Amino acid sequence: MLTDIRADFHAVFERDPAARSSLEVIAAYPGFQAAVSHRITHYLWRKNFKFAARVMSHLSRFFTGVEIHPGAVIGKGFFIDHGMGVVIGETSEIGENVTIYHGVTLGGTSFTKEKRHPTIGNNVTIGAGAKILGPLTVGDNSKVGANSVVIRDVPPNSTVVGIPGSVVPGDIFPSYSGLDHNKLPDPISPLIERVKELEESVLALKGELDAIQDKERRYKAVK
Repeated sequence: MLTDIRADFHAVFERDPAARSSLEVIAAYPGFQAAVSHRITHYLWRKNFKFAARVMSHLSRFFTGVEIHPGAVIGKGFFIDHGMGVVIGETSEIGENVTIYHGVTLGGTSFTKEKRHPTIGNNVTIGAGAKILGPLTVGDNSKVGANSVVIRDVPPNSTVVGIPGSVVPGDIFPSYSGLDHNKLPDPISPLIERVKELEESVLALKGELDAIQDKERRYKAVK
């Protein structure tokens, strides 16, 4: 547990240039506080002190604005930036070195006691407001764009955007890295451009057809 907490602590400095000191991170970073709290509540959960784990996680939610069920499994190097509004469900599984921004939900899609929350791979970044729903898998090294709603599996090394989330073809769009959310690919604009091209082609063909029909009418009139 202490190894994971140390990795979470170092992740703050690696991924947030605003972090200035250890004291600041410990005292004023709700995402880090929520991660530390979860390390403790998850330990209690595994030791079958489930009521104590739930109460502590509830208190953590009150103080940090982050709701993580103590049953969720989270790898080391976990970083929640800003934190407010993050919800991580009971059967969620999160790999190592994952970054989550505010407003993210890892939600369930079933009322039965089964695996019903997402599995997130290693080195995944999930943008602000994204919703990942159901027992799907987001592959390693993938990125989920802000406000996307993911309801299907995401292959490794992918970028997914939109509602519902669509995997952006790597041979069409350049990938983005780090915090360059402003460079997220737009899967809709190229389709609109393609539709415009098709409309222009149809209009050109219609013009040619009209010209042929006009010649045919004049030919018949001469006869």
